[in-house]
Amino acid sequence: MDEINEITAQLNKFRDERDWAQFHNPKDLAIALNIEVAELLELYLWKNPEQADIQKVKEELADVFSFAFLLAEKYGFNVKKIVEEKISKNALKYPVEKFKGSSKKYNEF
Repeated sequence: MDEINEITAQLNKFRDERDWAQFHNPKDLAIALNIEVAELLELYLWKNPEQADIQKVKEELADVFSFAFLLAEKYGFNVKKIVEEKISKNALKYPVEKFKGSSKKYNEF
């Protein structure tokens, strides 16, 4: 968790040095996150996965993480805790004995 807090502090420092906090409300952070995810997806459009430029994937993924961490911080979420909670919830929804090797959604079984 210290690493995520460190990264978030670096992102906040970068943001604050440019006076961008005024633009970082939850709505705009969520929109920015969505745009960065779209840019990540675009790297795979009309290609086999192996054809994507791995350096660009790394850069877009960093943008996705950056906006996700900033949004989590805006709400005071503990990233580790909310991810672990979601894993636990999904474990109940997708028990191994029922879903191992299946790509079906929980409501399709």
